[in-house]
Amino acid sequence: MGSKWRKAKLALGLNLCAYLPRTLDDDDDGYSSLPSTERLSDAALLSPLSSVNMAASGPMTPLPTANGLRLSKSLSRSASKSSKQTCSICLTKMKQGGGHAIFTAECSHSFHFHCIASNVKHGNQICPVCRAKWKEIPMQSPSLDPPLGRVAVNPVGWPQNDALMTVVRRLPPPRRDLSRRHVVPLFQAPEPGIFNDDESLDHLPVVAESTNASDNSSLRTIEIKTYPEVLEAPRSSSYDNFMILVHLKAAATVANQSSSRNHASLPQLYQNPRAPVDLVTVLDISGSMAGTKLALLKRAMGFVIQNLGSNDRLSVIAFSSTARRLFPLRRMSDVGRQQALHAVNSLVANGGTNIAEGLKKGAKVMEDRREKNPVASIILFSDGQDTYTVTGAGANKSQPNYQLLVPLSMHGSDNTGFQIPVHAFGFGADHDASSMHSISEISGGTFSFIETEAVLQDAFAQCIGGLLSVVVQELQVGVECMNPSLCLGLLKAGSYPSRVAGDGKTGVIEVGDLYADEERDFLVSVKVPAESSECETSLLKVKCVYRDPLTKEMTTLESDDVRIRRPEVAGQEVVSIEVDRQRNRFQAAEAMAEARMTAELGDLPGAVSILENCRRVLSETVSAKSHDRLCIVLDAELKEMQERMASRHVYEASGRAYILSGLSSHSWQRATARGDSTDGSSLVQAYQTPSMVEMLTRSQAMLLGSPSTQRLVQPVWSLGSQPKPR
Repeated sequence: MGSKWRKAKLALGLNLCAYLPRTLDDDDDGYSSLPSTERLSDAALLSPLSSVNMAASGPMTPLPTANGLRLSKSLSRSASKSSKQTCSICLTKMKQGGGHAIFTAECSHSFHFHCIASNVKHGNQICPVCRAKWKEIPMQSPSLDPPLGRVAVNPVGWPQNDALMTVVRRLPPPRRDLSRRHVVPLFQAPEPGIFNDDESLDHLPVVAESTNASDNSSLRTIEIKTYPEVLEAPRSSSYDNFMILVHLKAAATVANQSSSRNHASLPQLYQNPRAPVDLVTVLDISGSMAGTKLALLKRAMGFVIQNLGSNDRLSVIAFSSTARRLFPLRRMSDVGRQQALHAVNSLVANGGTNIAEGLKKGAKVMEDRREKNPVASIILFSDGQDTYTVTGAGANKSQPNYQLLVPLSMHGSDNTGFQIPVHAFGFGADHDASSMHSISEISGGTFSFIETEAVLQDAFAQCIGGLLSVVVQELQVGVECMNPSLCLGLLKAGSYPSRVAGDGKTGVIEVGDLYADEERDFLVSVKVPAESSECETSLLKVKCVYRDPLTKEMTTLESDDVRIRRPEVAGQEVVSIEVDRQRNRFQAAEAMAEARMTAELGDLPGAVSILENCRRVLSETVSAKSHDRLCIVLDAELKEMQERMASRHVYEASGRAYILSGLSSHSWQRATARGDSTDGSSLVQAYQTPSMVEMLTRSQAMLLGSPSTQRLVQPVWSLGSQPKPR
């Protein structure tokens, strides 16, 4: 009996089935006869939050065991054997004379002809099992119909995934043999034409009138500071590019409502209510995600689900060759969390990678919802390259158009008012960093590079730590010249849309949402003429207009005038270190972008030289000589990028993704996961907020507290990338 139970565990480890918790009606003597230590080890591996709350009941996520590497050969042999008997796409038996044609590929894996023909019809020529590239592919006539659907199995009462998901069906007692348990493919339940089946919200928004917070500090959600490049300038001097720094910081007035419920032992940073979130996760479950990667994705999703509050809503989209909504937007109440965990745990990896279809479904969930939470966002996760829209048949592979991956409704320039940011996560060495970065840039989200498996959950934790702490929305920053002889030049705002009026007197930066304690720095260039007699020159004024996500109240906040003294003869010019610091940041980001473009043209030595020149220039600045921390961070980051351009192989495996995640972080001034660390002490994690750090602390406490996780994480496995030269 013990050996049969171990075989069942191997199947679970291969993610061939989802684990359903025992019920009062179950009486599995085969299971109860096993040693208690063996049963507990499985529970520890399968439970997504076993180390945090052993008493919590819920679905269990299969995770690799400590001896997973030792078992890999036997598992691959058993998988190879089963792949000849079972179609890896529909998960049903294949036998000669069974009424269906069987296709055997060059790599020796076999499939139902109609299954694999449907899988490759968009140009995908990769084996769903071993990822080998085929030279010959099956073609199916359009008149052929797929087989009829099978019996539906729905363990949680929600519309489920297609044949990519399986469940374990238990047979009636008494004294069942484990070998009698069998896997039943799920029927592809039809989806509604309109996704307006989101769960109703039980809270009513507080409506308030617009106010002016300039004279009431208690209403100020944003702090505004301004810094001119120098405090005084001679009257006889004129400046074509006089820099003024606009510094904004959001207040810390947010609470994470799930803190006390799920992690009472962890500190709660805030005491005030926070804005609830509508979150859609679009998850890659293609064949390359099989094994450890899918298990870790399930665990990371378990962490996300457990840390959403009862007013937050979640919907999950799973995609491979096609996309499927696992369940509508549902509130993460106790029941909602259990159902969401069941649905996520039932995922099985196979098929190609159709990112566009996944995003299309995710956008549709957001567009069609009847009610809306104040905050909305999409998380996109993939470890591969889109094999349908960008690199599929008929696509221009030399100049891929990544905009095709993003639904038109999510483009920031469509002027429809529908802008849901997509926070993209590229996993491992094989993902398409360029497409993921483009998706995030187009939608107004960030791109994170998850280099190693051990960082996956932390990367998600950092992201939701921000999403669960939004205190400002629709922020618009306006600048206005206060002197008729002045004229605005450039607005350095990174990826934020900005514009200057035709007369050069006013300018606007569209910022959008701010997380609690989040900061933004913008440089405004002003043309300052010489003065004949004035002892002081008023340069400009800053005005912020934003919406409170809880009360919907529109607030206007203005700064004091920015002034500089104009003596006849000025003393030694002292450059503001605050302005110099941000000028260095923009200069470093421009060097990163230029180096990346040079590397894409094949000139890696030239790209390294661009970064080296930037480091040399930064070392001579005022902030560098003052040992400013940001300058030290920038130098360390530029040096890391140089090392990741040591060869074409290293650049393709990690350099491109590392640079793009850095550019995303600097252009949006928002924390991203970059490489193999989300630790702020690594000198490359700028922009982290206290709420992000607190969520990271929860994630790491959970990981370190689980014995199974310790065994899994201690060897930090890199996903196909070679060690970086030092």
